Amino acid sequence: MPSWQDAGLGTMKRVALWLVSDVGEGSTFTKEELRAAFPGVSQVDRRMRDLRDFGWRIDTNREDAGLDSHEQRFVKPGDPVWEPGRATRKAGTIAIGAARRREVLARDGYMCRSCGIAPGETYAGTYEAAQLDIARREVVKPDGTKATELVTECKRCRVGGRSLAADLDKVLTAAAALDSAERGVLSDWVAADRREFSRLERIWSDYRSLPEESRTQFRAELGLD
Repeated sequence: MPSWQDAGLGTMKRVALWLVSDVGEGSTFTKEELRAAFPGVSQVDRRMRDLRDFGWRIDTNREDAGLDSHEQRFVKPGDPVWEPGRATRKAGTIAIGAARRREVLARDGYMCRSCGIAPGETYAGTYEAAQLDIARREVVKPDGTKATELVTECKRCRVGGRSLAADLDKVLTAAAALDSAERGVLSDWVAADRREFSRLERIWSDYRSLPEESRTQFRAELGLD
């Protein structure tokens, strides 16, 4: 590999080489360390983020709750972008600039599309306030092709669903199998873009979130054990 200190290379290529040679796969680093390695280089943070479009995984505390806000983790390398012809942006890659981010947030109703929480709301039973961000989600289309689409998610759901893919054909097939009454209920939910959960469903959700010891006690109180 060439040296990351080779000024003849582009910034993104040099950052990739720095991550591999100096940071090391699986290790953490800070923005300050990145900027110290590339003094006077403008937008070095952005050039590092560009590596994600080439399969590089660099986590922040949005993806890894164990990281502090100033830390990032070099999880794994992607394409060797320093090789000739390997730094060409792949077809279909979605860039997420500030304007695009605002557009996706507005389209998704400024709420997490996985759990429905809004920014600043606290998760049930905690003092943790939700933070929203934009995630790339692989979607399987009805014809079997795959596409990458943008979706709004909170940090908690994004961490838990990082490797998930959405299957549009599966959802359409399941909806087509509904009877007329069920389809009417579903249509109301889709039109309102929300669903109110019953008290019974909320209790079930709370029960499922209990540790096993407490679930055992719960079952015993109901006479189920």
